[in-house]
This record gives sequence, C-alpha cells and structure tokens, in this order.
Amino acid sequence: MIHQNLLLILALFFAMALLYLLSQRLKISYPILLVIGGLIISLFPAVPNISIDPDIVFLIFLPPLLFEAAWYTSWNSFWKWKRSILSLGFGLTFVTSLAIAYFSVSIIPGFTLALGFLLGGIISPPDAVAAASVLKGMKMPKRGLTILEGESLVNDAASLTVFRFALAAILTGQFVFQKAASDFVVLSLMGVVVGIAIGHVLYFVLRYLAKSSSITTPITLIAPYLMYLVAEEFHWSGVLAVVSGGLFLSFRSADYLNYHTRIQTKEVWETVGFLLNGFVFILIGLELPVIVESLGGYSKWEAIEYALIICVIVIVLRVVMVYLSTFVPRLFSPGIRAREKNPGWKLPFIVGWAGMRGVVSLASALAIPLTLENGQEFPHRNLILFITFVVILVTLVFQGLTLPIFLRILKVEEVDDFQPVEEQVEAIRLQLAKESVRYMDKHYAKEMAEYETIARVKEQLLRSIKATEKAAAEDSKLALGSVRQLYRDIMLELVEQRRNGLAKIVLEKKYDDGIIRDMEHNLDLEEARLRKQ
Repeated sequence: MIHQNLLLILALFFAMALLYLLSQRLKISYPILLVIGGLIISLFPAVPNISIDPDIVFLIFLPPLLFEAAWYTSWNSFWKWKRSILSLGFGLTFVTSLAIAYFSVSIIPGFTLALGFLLGGIISPPDAVAAASVLKGMKMPKRGLTILEGESLVNDAASLTVFRFALAAILTGQFVFQKAASDFVVLSLMGVVVGIAIGHVLYFVLRYLAKSSSITTPITLIAPYLMYLVAEEFHWSGVLAVVSGGLFLSFRSADYLNYHTRIQTKEVWETVGFLLNGFVFILIGLELPVIVESLGGYSKWEAIEYALIICVIVIVLRVVMVYLSTFVPRLFSPGIRAREKNPGWKLPFIVGWAGMRGVVSLASALAIPLTLENGQEFPHRNLILFITFVVILVTLVFQGLTLPIFLRILKVEEVDDFQPVEEQVEAIRLQLAKESVRYMDKHYAKEMAEYETIARVKEQLLRSIKATEKAAAEDSKLALGSVRQLYRDIMLELVEQRRNGLAKIVLEKKYDDGIIRDMEHNLDLEEARLRKQ
C-alpha cells in the first residue's frame, strides 16, 4: 500500500507542475487551475478516492505555510497600515464567524450554534497566496497589497482560534464565555511566548553554531514544526507560536544568513511553499466528489443551496465590512484623516473582492475529527466539508477570474505618497555607490595610487554615480532605464557565452569537475543578480 500511495502522491505533484506550466501559458492564477484540474482528475475512474487523516492535516500543512507568510512580512508596511490590517484581520474574521454561525443555524435543520461557529471559523480567513497569484503582474496600489498580505497573517490566527474553541465546545458539549475568554488570553499569550523563546534558541544556534547552508536551511524547515508542537503540547496556540517565532527569526535573519545560505534558503522555501499550497489546491478538486457522495441525510441540491447562500453572505459581507472599516473611522477621527489619504471607492472594492478562500480553510475543514469523544459520528461533518469546498471553489474561481477584469475596468490609481520602484532602486544604488567611494578613499588610497586595477574600481563607481545624478537632474529616468536594460541584456548574453564556453571546457576533460561546478554556480549567481535588477 505504501508504494501505491507514494506513486499517487508523486503523480499528483507531477500533475501540479504541468498545471502550473499551463497556468503560465494561459495567464491564469495557478490555484484556480489546480482546483479545476483536481476536479477533472477526480472524474477519471482509475483515480482512487483520496482521504487524509484529520489529525495530521494541521501538522503537515499549516506550520510551514504560516512560517513562510511570517518570514516575508514587511514590518514597516504592516505597521503603517496596522489599523486597516487589524480591523480586517480580527474584526472581519469575528464578524464573519458570527454572521455565518447564526445564519447557518437558521437555514440548516439540526445545525447548532457551535457548529455554526465552527463553519464560520473555517471559511472566514481569505488566502493571501491565491490573491497574490491573481494580482501578479497587475497594477495594484501598494496599500491594497500590504493590507491583503498583513490581513492574511492576522486572520489565520483569529479564525483558527474561533475554530479551536468551537471544536472544543462540540467535543465536550460545554461552552462558558468567561472561561473561553480567559483561555483565549492565556493560550494566545503563551503561544507567542513559546514562539519567541524557541526563536531565540534557534537564533543562537544559527548565528553561533551553524556555519554552513547544509544545516541552516534544514533548521529553518524544522523551526515551524518545533514551535507548533511545543505550544500544542501545553495546549497553547501553536499558530501564534509559529507566527511570532517566524517574525522574530525573519527580523534577525541578517545576523545569521550570508549570501549563499540566503539564496539556498529562499529557493528551498519557495519550493516547499509551492508544493504544499499546490497540493492543498489540487486536493480541493480531488476531494469534492468524495464529499458529495458522503452528504448523508442531505440531498445534493440542498447542500448546494446552503453552500451558495453562504458564499453570497461571505462575499457581500466582506465587501461591506471593508468599506465600513475604511470610511467609518475617518468620520470620527481627524487623526486618521490626517494620516491616511482618502482611498476613494475603487481600492476598498478591490480589497473586498480579493477575499478568496484557500489553504487555511481547507486544512481546518479536513482537521475536523471523524468522531466525538464518546465515539459517535461527528455531526454534519460532511456537510461542513462540502460547504467549505464550495466556498473555496466559488470564491477562488469566480472572484479569482473576475478580479483582474475589475482591476482593468476600474483602473485603480496609487493615492498614497509612494515612490516608484525604479526611483527607489536608483536612490539606493546612488547612496551605496557614494558610501563605497568614501570607503575606498579611506581604506585603499595608497593601493589606488599604486595599482591601476584597484583605481578602476573607484572610477567605475564614480561613473555610475555621475550617470545616476545626471539622469535625475535632467529628468531622464526613462533614458537611464533603457540604457540599464541594454546593459543588462548585454551582460546576460555574455553570461550565456561564458556558460557555453564552460560546456566546451567540460568536453576537453582538462580541468577538475569540482572547479567547473563552482564556476557554473558563480555564473548562476551573476545571472540571478542581473535578472533581478
């Protein structure tokens, strides 16, 4: 059985790769195509039914995905728009959970309030990966992107907390608000403490003991699981442990990552993130037919009706709440009006429409246990799974495909004082070049006077400074950009020529293979640097 399951998993990973390549060709967000592809694959008779143990869903998927999100969070941007991020991350999550809880009880026979909160906690958090994939290459104001990314980091913790308490109430049959509130404070606070404490221990190991990428990258992969398991062992919040620990290690990463470990760690985490996210998205399509066949006492049409009504509530409620959180505080706070420019009506609509559900919702739904503590079947489990799958499918496909259309029609403009990326790059290059010239004058004045090769280093820096300053003075950034593009194209051609020359040298069998591999790696690093300029 093991080799059969392993072959199936590898086949799914290969299918993910093909669907991703197809999404690049069709210019469609890859999560959308993975969900549709998984649904199509599930229709083939030869494909077996796939089921995942609920006990391991959180452990496999959530820790690394939360850690990755925390690692790449921009604290400066997060702090700048913290009001909007926190109001959506916490406020919208709890409002959505509350609305879904009471509405589902009113339309679904036999549904309890605890089950409603469980469903609300599952489907309340939008997915940043899906939104970022859809918005990739689109003209989106910086404020909107920052809010979506920051909100995702916060609402994951909020929604999973609602999920956790609702699940505990269902399993034990007891729920006391005062005890739940005090437990929430304790498990949240101690989860953060555990994450930061383990983060400090790993920081010490990474900075003072780990001296190579062969151990640094594996430690970063182990870190989220270690934080999550330790916190959960004491019944504290493993989610907040991973988020807080990831934020700490990311903030201090410059102390223990060099250029090589930074490149390798980034590449490894991009691969891990893609595989985990991709597997979950394709699993949505694969699992849906299985869930449909297991609805039990509900007909397919009843389940579809419940799911579509809840989809409408989720979509409309988010758009309304984004508008309220944007404009209501501005009515009563002059300070907010002074700090934040009026975004207009277009940007809030786009932020509201970008609330696609994804990985966290699916992982939460699949983590619902099969039975209660007394051994009875978990009530309405398959209906909750079905509604979750439909909400993910509708929001991901419908909103994901229409979001680029709305962006093109509305032509949302940047309203904040945001310096264009090209100008920021030029300003940073200019500042670094001037600092390099000062350093050369201070430490290598004698060597520059004696050796022409060393003097050329300063000359090259001065030429770069002069070209940048001249372009800024003459307002010819476009001309400078075209020259830089020509320079980059020529340098990339030279890299390719050297790579071809290295391939010929390999055939000569005159030089050591290890040296040739090192030379090839240097060319890879140079090409990566040029392509990211």
